[in-house]
Amino acid sequence: MQKIVRRVGTGWVTTLMMGLMTLPAAATTLPATYKFAPNAAVDTLFAKFDSTTSPGCSAAAAKDGKLVYSRGYGMANLDHGVANTPQTPFHVASVSKQFTAASIVLLAQEGKLSLDDDVRKYLPEVPDLGTTITLRQMIHHTSGLRDQWDLLEMAGWKYSQDLISDDDVLRLMSKQRKLNFAPNSQYLYSNMGYTLLALVVKRVSGQSLREFTTERIFQPLGMSNTHFRDDHAEIVPGFANGYERAGDSFRTSVTNFNTTGATSLLATAEDLLRWDENFYTGQVGGKAFTGQMEQRAVLNDGEQLAYASGIAHETYRGLAAIGHSGSDAGYRAHVLRFPVQHFGVAVVCNIAEARPADLGKGIADVYLAAELQPKPAKEAVKSVKVSARSLRDKAGIYLDRVEGSVLRLEEKDGRLQAVDFYGETRPLIALAATRFRLEPFDVELEFAGDTKQSDLVSRPKDGKPKHWSRVPSFEPTAAQLDEYLGSFASEELDVRYYMQIKDGVLHAASLRRNPQPMKPITQDVFTNEQGMLLFTRDAAGRIDGFALTGNRARDIRFDKSAEPNPAH
Repeated sequence: MQKIVRRVGTGWVTTLMMGLMTLPAAATTLPATYKFAPNAAVDTLFAKFDSTTSPGCSAAAAKDGKLVYSRGYGMANLDHGVANTPQTPFHVASVSKQFTAASIVLLAQEGKLSLDDDVRKYLPEVPDLGTTITLRQMIHHTSGLRDQWDLLEMAGWKYSQDLISDDDVLRLMSKQRKLNFAPNSQYLYSNMGYTLLALVVKRVSGQSLREFTTERIFQPLGMSNTHFRDDHAEIVPGFANGYERAGDSFRTSVTNFNTTGATSLLATAEDLLRWDENFYTGQVGGKAFTGQMEQRAVLNDGEQLAYASGIAHETYRGLAAIGHSGSDAGYRAHVLRFPVQHFGVAVVCNIAEARPADLGKGIADVYLAAELQPKPAKEAVKSVKVSARSLRDKAGIYLDRVEGSVLRLEEKDGRLQAVDFYGETRPLIALAATRFRLEPFDVELEFAGDTKQSDLVSRPKDGKPKHWSRVPSFEPTAAQLDEYLGSFASEELDVRYYMQIKDGVLHAASLRRNPQPMKPITQDVFTNEQGMLLFTRDAAGRIDGFALTGNRARDIRFDKSAEPNPAH
């Protein structure tokens, strides 16, 4: 899941077609095994994981269709002392998406579907939401579909603990009554779209995504250690166990999915480079296929996005590159291709703290050193002096009700500080009287005009500006908190939240989730770890429900009911 990082409700600033070609029987030129020449510069990148007491990674690089490096670092299984090797299969999370997209493109090449078909043509379980949602939009994350992981979490499912299947996701989708936004008007990453695409492959081809990709992609390319895992109980020899750090040691952190499409691909780093080489040879699908896979999304207003079909375009040190990351539980993965240089790198890890995108670019630094532009020097930020009074005028709470984001600023020690959901602070650097930088996120905040103006705009280095409204703080009295008590039900999530007061703090509980504290933001607006709750009132001013907005699932309605609150 480009997952980019999951954010809680009060995080800081958060920001394919023509006839099928005959497939050659020969596999890619990458060999099945490789005895690598040691490269100290690459090994240094992985030094912290190169241990018999730590999980780690497997990394491979290829130039002109031939492996130039492949090695494992750290352990695949700490319980049994099994080391990571180039043949170790890893769960690669959202790197899976490009293979789901590729399956749809292959079916389109055969004329069995069109990318511009309505998803309901193949999945009538998807409700009529008043507009057409196309397969192309789902591939590009412009469909407006709410994200399945956000929805499941809101409904009380426990990620990586509760077993999640395709049927679970499809039933959840069938209950939805709204989209995050009108299709193709915005980009917002949606795992739901890719799970549905996998089901489209099954309905159209008569094969599961696992069967289809194995027959049509993995076997032709010699990817013998790669498949979609659609049975969580399956035994996979040599499979890397996922881990996260726990103090001075580690604890297991694994997935619990029977769902595919958005995730669940198991692969080795070398196999991923066999796939990468197909973008040069067109062995599977031909050049029309690879060209469609790399075609960028275009929004209704003409804006061209970086995202294509489970892969995204970028520029690294002056060179064009195409890649995608993956992140699930204790697994991290990244595949990056430099098309002009015919160079690719894949890094797969079984430790949550790993940053495979950075590691992959570090490998590119070694092998493409002569072609890369110099790394830009860190910009020297010159701060200006802003009076304490001016800083206090800017301190307060800023709200984005559409995306469910809160930005809390306070003046402390002569600086403006950003405060997150857990009370941790980060100082802002004053660039001008009304312009500040929030590091290390490389986001600038600009206050409108007068220093007491309520609105501000945040501008990330890569991304669209975001507008915030200043709201008055809210410290509810006991009587005010009582207004929010009661039972609230959502048909879309098939869940009921019970609002309770514990130790003077409003909490939300459900049958599957213990009471969670609610942080008051402004009147009728609270946040918890699921997102932002905006309470609504009837004509008489009484609370009649709320809308819950999370990171990738917006405006989910809960209505107050007469069911007794079990805490009262």
